[in-house]
Amino acid sequence: MKKSKHFETDAIRTQTDRSSQGEHSTPIFETSSFVFKNSEAARAAFAEEIDAHIYSRYSNPTTDEFIEKMCLLEGVEDGIATASGMSAIFLALTSHLRAGDHIVSSRSLFGSTHLIITNILSRWGITHSYVDIDDNEAWEEAIMPQTRLLFTETPSNPALDLADLEFIGKLAKENNCLFVVDNSFASPYLQNPVKFGAHLICHSSTKFIDGQGRTISGAVLGSGSVITEVRSLSRQIGPTLSPFDAWILSKSLETLAVRMDRHCANAQKVAEYLDKLEDIQSVRYPFLPSHPQQELARKQMKLGGAMISFELKGGPKRSLRFLDKLEMLSLTPNLGDTRTTITHPATTTHSKLTPEEREYVNVTESLIRVSIGLEHIDDILADFEQAIRKSR
Repeated sequence: MKKSKHFETDAIRTQTDRSSQGEHSTPIFETSSFVFKNSEAARAAFAEEIDAHIYSRYSNPTTDEFIEKMCLLEGVEDGIATASGMSAIFLALTSHLRAGDHIVSSRSLFGSTHLIITNILSRWGITHSYVDIDDNEAWEEAIMPQTRLLFTETPSNPALDLADLEFIGKLAKENNCLFVVDNSFASPYLQNPVKFGAHLICHSSTKFIDGQGRTISGAVLGSGSVITEVRSLSRQIGPTLSPFDAWILSKSLETLAVRMDRHCANAQKVAEYLDKLEDIQSVRYPFLPSHPQQELARKQMKLGGAMISFELKGGPKRSLRFLDKLEMLSLTPNLGDTRTTITHPATTTHSKLTPEEREYVNVTESLIRVSIGLEHIDDILADFEQAIRKSR
C-alpha cells in the first residue's frame, strides 16, 4: 500500500488483499505451510526467484500485514515480526555481528538487553563499551577500529534518560557503524529513529503496539539491505510470531494514535501532580520542565510518553509500602497496557543486575516505574494520593 499523509490512515487502512469472500476485516491465515500450483512454482519460491509464501516460519500474510503497517508508521522499507521483544533485540544484534566485533551501547538498558550484551555476546568474542546515554563525547571516544554497532534505547528503561539520536546517527555514519534503537517506550507514533539516522529499529510490541497486555511479540524494522541479514537468521532459528498474535497486533495498530494521545495526556498530569508533592524526592518525565533533557525530548518526540519514574522520600521501605497500599493500579512488570501498571525495578525488571550496575543506570533501591494507562485521570490520581498518604 502507498503511504498516506497521515499516521492514523496508514494504521487503519493497510491490509492484505481481500479474498473472494469480500471480507472487510482481514482474516487470520492460521496455516503452517502454503500450496504451490506446480513443481516449478515450488522450485522458484525456494530459489527466491519469485515472491511467495512457503512456510509460516518464513512468512505469512497476516504477519506481513502487521509488518507492512509497522514499516509505514516507522518510515522504513522492510521488517520482520518476532515472538518477543527480546528476540527482536537478539536478532538485530547478532545478525550483523561477528567474533572480534565491538559494540558501543548506552548503559541505561532493560535488564535482559544488558544480559545479552554482557553474558551472551561476550561468549562469542563480541566486546562492548558502555557509555552514559546523554554523554555525546563519551559515545565518540568509545569508538574503536573494530566497532561495528551502536545501540541505545530511548527513553531508557526505567530512568527515562534520553539519547541524542541525531548525534549518534551522524556518529554511526562517520564511522561506518550500524545504529540500532529500541523504540519500545515511544512507539512509532511518538518517535521515528530512522529520521535521525538509525538503521534498525526494535520494538517489544508486547507493550504499546498491542496496548492491552494480550501478546508477547516483537519487531525489527529497517532498510531492505539491512533487514536481509536479520531475516536470514530469523528463518533459520525460528523466533516466529504466530499469525493469531500478528492479527491482534495489526488490529491494535488501528487505535495506537488515539491510545497514545490519552496515555500521554494522563501521564503529563500525573507527572505534574507528583512534581509538586512534598512526599516526592524526584520525578522523571521527558516533557516535565524539571527533566534535564526536556529540550531534546521535545525535539525527538511528539509527546512525552506514558512512562514516569519517581522516588518517594523515606527510602526503599517507603517505596514498597506505597506499592502495597495501591488499590487500583496493577503491580506488574509489564507496561504499555490500557491499565496503569507499576513496579519496583530494583527487585523485578533489573534485579539480575548487580547493585553497582543498577547504580550506573540510575536504578536506585527507591525507584518506582509507572506506565500510565487509559483510566479516568481522576481515578489514577486518587489511587496515587491515598497510597502516598498511607505509606507515610
